[in-house]
Amino acid sequence: MDPSEIRKKIVRFRILIIGRANAGKTTILQKVCNTRDNPEIYNSAGEKIDPAVLTASRERGLHDIENEMVFRNNPGFVFHDSRGFEAGGESEFNKVKEFIADRSKETDIKKRLHVIWYCIPMDEASRSFTEAERKFFSQCDTGSTPVIVLFTKFDAFYDIKFAQLRREGKSRKDAKEQAPGLAKESFAKGSQLQFLKDLQQPPKCHVCLPDMNKHDADCGTLMERTAKTLGNEVLTQLFVSTQQINLELCMKYAVERTLAKLVDSAQATSDEGHEKTIGKLGAWFPHLSAR
Repeated sequence: MDPSEIRKKIVRFRILIIGRANAGKTTILQKVCNTRDNPEIYNSAGEKIDPAVLTASRERGLHDIENEMVFRNNPGFVFHDSRGFEAGGESEFNKVKEFIADRSKETDIKKRLHVIWYCIPMDEASRSFTEAERKFFSQCDTGSTPVIVLFTKFDAFYDIKFAQLRREGKSRKDAKEQAPGLAKESFAKGSQLQFLKDLQQPPKCHVCLPDMNKHDADCGTLMERTAKTLGNEVLTQLFVSTQQINLELCMKYAVERTLAKLVDSAQATSDEGHEKTIGKLGAWFPHLSAR
């Protein structure tokens, strides 16, 4: 089945994003969907929710994880937010567990949860795992749904290493150049990754995301890692053809998953075969139009 047929059948790729307040979740989703706009929110019945109603509910501490967030710029993604349980409430945590358990085992692939992005900020005040995060990774059964940890605000770690290098006598120029590499080296040996490695069911992978607040911020690595961890050909094709910010990823999968299979076939050598091949390759790039 080529990506165009998959998109007709499944329609949207579904992601649960988890993370404490100020972890940068909304910013990441905006970058993924290449927009600065806020998402539109729909309830489980597909009805659009008035933003004023949402604001009032949040002020009362109410949140429904079943609500769907969709950005107009890329409606192929639908997001769910776990807002609430990170504060440590048992009932909120149980709701998240139930949602993940139900959606990860959903027989209808359109309603199934396809991936979980767990955001952990790396600014100095928040670098340690919270009790809620430890609880999630030790108690929450995500089934076959892959979990990817997003270490957000990673540039704050650069600042710490910059200050360290300056104390050691480095010039501002040298400290600025060396800080990112030193931060990554230190992080690779640090307690955060060790905690994840020691888990009975560790996440599939992690991604470090610095400077997401900048205009030219890059989520390309997140797209690549997500595609690689899905482990399901159909979902991989859906994800790659839905995302619009990493053209190289579309090209890579178009060549590896489609062109390689067609290039030696008899169909690919005739005029009609050429048209079919172009069509199948183009299905990986639905957001681009030919002129």
